[in-house]
Amino acid sequence: MVTYENFEFNVRKDLVEAQQRCWNRLARAGTWLDGKRKIHIAAEIRNARQCNYCVEQKQALSPEAVTGQHSSLGNLMDHEVELIHRVVSDPGRLSKTWFQNILLAGLKEEEYVEIIGIIAMVMIVDTFTFALGIDDHQLPTPEPGRPKFYQASGAKTQAAWVPIIEPENATEADGELYPNPKVGYILRALSAVPDIKREFWDLMSAHYLPEPAIYQFDRDYRAITRSQMEVVAARVSALHQCLY
Repeated sequence: MVTYENFEFNVRKDLVEAQQRCWNRLARAGTWLDGKRKIHIAAEIRNARQCNYCVEQKQALSPEAVTGQHSSLGNLMDHEVELIHRVVSDPGRLSKTWFQNILLAGLKEEEYVEIIGIIAMVMIVDTFTFALGIDDHQLPTPEPGRPKFYQASGAKTQAAWVPIIEPENATEADGELYPNPKVGYILRALSAVPDIKREFWDLMSAHYLPEPAIYQFDRDYRAITRSQMEVVAARVSALHQCLY
């Protein structure tokens, strides 16, 4: 359960509720991954923080210049561990060749997208608790159930390494993907697996801004101004060498 009852300050209700929805979904079967595998992925995301091999790769001129093995929990395949650890520890130096090797090892593109979505969401929640100086929330217990194995007919590999659904290619079966007519590419990310895209933005909107408000630069929705928010975001992006 996600709770901040013992924290010295009040945490906004919508933040707590968004994190709890994320944790509830994490325990359930998704589109391509069942609940047990999703929880193993979440645990491995946290385990990557203590991986000495990741540290060596991060410090090397090139991650490929280092030989070794990730310290894993032993619940996932080696290529899944590689995917999780590299995205968690050194995402700025991923390459298309690296991505293709992950797929060649046996991962479907849609599985890759769903795992990336889980990484992004778990790291949002864990970074939030880290910033507050409190322990990680306990991961939920996986629930039984089978994935949907839904494959979006409009997902195409054009603008990114993975398939995405352009607004004109979205179908009724995908569900609502783009409620706002302004659709930047950051809003198209994860769209090859529509459910994980919606889950990510449900969480992200609470921590940043609701999707329609992203392009409303003349209004303030949070305790700090929009300009202050973007200064913080730009500084964090620079420190993390985020080219976006």
